[in-house]
Amino acid sequence: MNEQQRHRPDIFEKCGRFTTAKAAIAAGVYPYFHVIESGQDPEVMVEGRKMIMVGSNNYLGLTSHPKLKEAAIKATQKFGVGCVGSRFLNGTLTLHIELEERLAKFCRKEAALVFSTGMQTNLGVISALAGKGDVIVTDKYDHGSIIDGCRLSYGHMKRFRHNDMRHLERVLQSPADGGGVLIAVDGVFSMEGDVCDLPAIVELAKKYGARVLVDDAHGIGVLGSRGAGVADHFGLDEEVDMIIGTFSKSFACVGGFVAATETVVHYLKHFARSMIFSASLPPANVASVIAALDIIENEPERRERLMEVAEKMRAGFRNLGYDTGESTTPIIPVIVGDDLTARTMWRKLFDRGIFTTPVMTPAVPENRALIRVSCMATHTGDHVDRVVEAFDEAGREMGVIGGRV
Repeated sequence: MNEQQRHRPDIFEKCGRFTTAKAAIAAGVYPYFHVIESGQDPEVMVEGRKMIMVGSNNYLGLTSHPKLKEAAIKATQKFGVGCVGSRFLNGTLTLHIELEERLAKFCRKEAALVFSTGMQTNLGVISALAGKGDVIVTDKYDHGSIIDGCRLSYGHMKRFRHNDMRHLERVLQSPADGGGVLIAVDGVFSMEGDVCDLPAIVELAKKYGARVLVDDAHGIGVLGSRGAGVADHFGLDEEVDMIIGTFSKSFACVGGFVAATETVVHYLKHFARSMIFSASLPPANVASVIAALDIIENEPERRERLMEVAEKMRAGFRNLGYDTGESTTPIIPVIVGDDLTARTMWRKLFDRGIFTTPVMTPAVPENRALIRVSCMATHTGDHVDRVVEAFDEAGREMGVIGGRV
């Protein structure tokens, strides 16, 4: 070992310097990794306590649906518990093909490709498509999977201010280094609960020769006349080039997919590394997603009920004086201020039997920390009333709100 090697910094040193989480644990305001001892239903058991769950993305309430459970059991009995290989090699079952054909039709695209997680879908799709000289244009509030997909690619990422179409146009007017341009946006933004301005994005994409990718993780199953998401909601199914979806929200499972032209999907099958080098989605998961898709297509009343719950919850928060941003979906941001306020607010709600999700920097801008409330179609009116009452009590106690307006 030479002198330089002897004095080289230990790569683990940063781990010891990270004390933020331990300080929050010691203060009793650490909101993560709490153990849930029951299914993801409107009420859950958390560390021995019954709580109302408003921190889950189980929008349609399908995690405990008997049809999904039955489908998973039957698939396991027929195919076993896993494929022990990638889709590229020995991991493609008849179930995968059936699901991909159903998803392509559902999204009104020529083809679809299933990945093992939603995160891997964006990583694989974006990194495979964007090469040297290409530009990926992203909304500043886009999900981390889009950002990481851009980082893994050889393309150059440019960002525009959240839902600011004038700024998007200025970005599109800048040179693209001779390559192609992909606009990649969330359909429904996962922290703010607002919807992208898809009509304007599509118009600008046509004007400047760009392609459009919509990550509709939180929109599929929730929005649109068919429940097919934001493109369906705006009647722009044919105008969006690629739709990314995940099975970990409305589909109540795990996994992800991309829907596009047959040519694009064929290319991704051979160049999306996160698909090629990952184990295939297990049979039980695929079968339960197919069962969930059946329900999404045939039970629109679930979406209607979900929106009723969300509107009642949002109105309750606003009546108390809370800022809920531009939310129009089942994701409701209750904006409380700085990170410490959000952590303390979370604790007070937790103590009142309400399981929420605090969101702090860098996931949101500084001094815009929030409590993220997610509604389910299976929440009752009583659940909503109890959640709003807890926010009333906790907000007054902390001075975040002053009472009803």
